[in-house]
Amino acid sequence: MCGIVAGVSGRDIVPVLVLGLQRLEYRGYDSCGVAVHAGGLKRARSTARVAELMQQVQTEAIASGTGIAHTRWATHGAPAVHNAHPHFSHGPGDTTGAAGRVALVHNGIIENHDELRESLQA
Repeated sequence: MCGIVAGVSGRDIVPVLVLGLQRLEYRGYDSCGVAVHAGGLKRARSTARVAELMQQVQTEAIASGTGIAHTRWATHGAPAVHNAHPHFSHGPGDTTGAAGRVALVHNGIIENHDELRESLQA
């Protein structure tokens, strides 16, 4: 189970995204995160409560008019930051953890992830 919220605005949307996560926290409390497009992708993720994510967003000055956020109840994969959403796309063989061109959240288990990855890389 999870909670997903996204928005586009002429002003900073991050406070609205975090408020949405607070309201959806009952949908998953194992991890949460937010990603924005601000001249490139930026994100903050946490295995703590949404209140901790809010502090992280403020500390890292994550702000934009476009963003997506997610709260996760771990049904597959450990409750760890690397499993927290949003996920970033990466080029083949990238091990730097740098932002890709796409930020993605989803609900559930993507059983055909290998086939999807192969198709998208073609």
